[in-house]
Amino acid sequence: MNLETAPSVTVSPRAAKQIAKIVAAEGKPMMLRLSVSGGGCSGFQYNFALDDQQAEDDLVIPEGGIKVLIDSTSLEFLKGSEVDYVDDLIGASFKVTNPNATASCGCGTSFSI
Repeated sequence: MNLETAPSVTVSPRAAKQIAKIVAAEGKPMMLRLSVSGGGCSGFQYNFALDDQQAEDDLVIPEGGIKVLIDSTSLEFLKGSEVDYVDDLIGASFKVTNPNATASCGCGTSFSI
């Protein structure tokens, strides 16, 4: 099931540019996988990893020459979210703005629903 049409999760151009840099450093075709797992200080946490395999149930978000993959289970927690890349005084990181989260930790890597 390829869900490439009308993604319910968006990737900012800034995030796409940073993902492209990371993938280029790998020297082989890779995609960024965003997933949600139990844990973190708020109940759920975001996980970012490089992957060279697309699963049948993945949502594929093409943006700026890269692809972000989200499995169908994680997608339930991420609907309507935006993936961005921020570089500020406390450091540089990917940031997920998730309208489904009712609370999150201070660093933004975990959330609750």
